[in-house]
Amino acid sequence: MRINVRQICFIMIAYTAASKLLTYPTILSLTSERDVLFPVLANFLIEGVVIWALSYLCSKTDKTFYELLSGSIGKVGAKIVYGFFAAFFLLATILPIFEQKLYVHNIFYDTVPSLSVFLPFFIFTTYAATKKLQNIGRCADICLPVFLVMMVFVFLMAFSEVEFNNLLPVLKSPLPGIVKGATGTLFNFCEPCWLLMFMGRFKYGKGDAAKITLSYAAGAAIVLAFVSVFVGVYGPIAPSRTFAVARTSLFFSAIETIGRVDLLVLFALEIVMLFGLVLNIQLGVQCISVCTGLEDLRIISLAVNAALLAILVTCDHNYRNVYNVYHDWLWIVFLVFTVLLPTLAWTLKRGKKR
Repeated sequence: MRINVRQICFIMIAYTAASKLLTYPTILSLTSERDVLFPVLANFLIEGVVIWALSYLCSKTDKTFYELLSGSIGKVGAKIVYGFFAAFFLLATILPIFEQKLYVHNIFYDTVPSLSVFLPFFIFTTYAATKKLQNIGRCADICLPVFLVMMVFVFLMAFSEVEFNNLLPVLKSPLPGIVKGATGTLFNFCEPCWLLMFMGRFKYGKGDAAKITLSYAAGAAIVLAFVSVFVGVYGPIAPSRTFAVARTSLFFSAIETIGRVDLLVLFALEIVMLFGLVLNIQLGVQCISVCTGLEDLRIISLAVNAALLAILVTCDHNYRNVYNVYHDWLWIVFLVFTVLLPTLAWTLKRGKKR
């Protein structure tokens, strides 16, 4: 299974930004008030350093993360670690699935439909999760240009209503709120774990660490700009505006004359968000394949998606409780898996390049 460095860079731009367009700005405006940009900067700086460290590690070895683990703690230990990462990837998928369901139901339908309308989502994810890294890279090749063009339209539709003084004065919010904004939104960040799974799956060339890190920085810049525009449009009422990307275009003047043209943009962005969400499921399925030795990804994908569907059906009316668990407690898990464990990859025995 191979993937191209260019495709990794595309993933770091498109999926990094697309995964943070729904509730991320709203949560930040609720906890950090006008100082929403500081937790965004803190999160991206920390994760960016980890991304650079992992990218640079790839210049020192051409082994996969599993091979590095096997050489340091044995194959049994490596399989156990991959089992934990499989659980993490699926954990990182549960809340976004709830958010996607609510987003689709509220934005693309005049009346809130039944749960069954969303169920075809799992048909797609079951199929997509059987694919390997080559397919992930090809999807990124398509998703990046679509995402960039659509984001240009989002910014253009919202820009006339932006009042950047809504972001002032800075550093007037209580420090605990800013810290809570940074920690409570860590469930949106899985990028270092993606790169861990890509290790040894691409041919490292000179300067690739800088390319990957700068691509992640580009995704971060898009998120920073979007959060600024969102808060600039809504100001003090931003915490009450869920699904931020769907709210920033509502004041576009052309809507009054030619109708909801913004829905075309939102639908295209939804496709990119969907592929970003599926990436976690794909990597979780592949981790299960490694730790169990089962090579038939179809069986694993079917079991994983059946479990996710069961969770969605069981907790369909308990989104708030699920969200509170992620926001208040599971940030510790995401801190361990996206910062601590990727950093510890430097301590593994690398050996010589093949």
